[in-house]
Amino acid sequence: MSETTRPTPSSPETHVIDFRAAEQLLAARDPRGAVKLLDSVIAAHPENTAARLLRARAFFAAAQLRPAELEFELVLEREPDNAFAHFALARTHERAGRPEQARRHFRLAAALDPQPEYLAAARFEEQA
Repeated sequence: MSETTRPTPSSPETHVIDFRAAEQLLAARDPRGAVKLLDSVIAAHPENTAARLLRARAFFAAAQLRPAELEFELVLEREPDNAFAHFALARTHERAGRPEQARRHFRLAAALDPQPEYLAAARFEEQA
């Protein structure tokens, strides 16, 4: 792209740039900055599950548990086999003091993807 042809504020290129910048902000522990960037991306592309998952992670990192929960649930409506979204929703429930809801999603995450972290959190050895 030349100097004279910059992406417009609502162009697909700008949204990709904002998404990548939001990833960097979240990695740099600025979840609120990430949410601000992702708001415009999601407004333009509400069907973008990756952006919604990233925003859910940013909400969680900012201790905004209810918005995080809603975003993780929306991701799971679209992708019920997303093990990470189940795991992250479980962590959200756990942090909000809802251990039974957390356990259900930990177990779903472990069943979908038996990673050691998911298996340990699922605590299959304990009775339900």
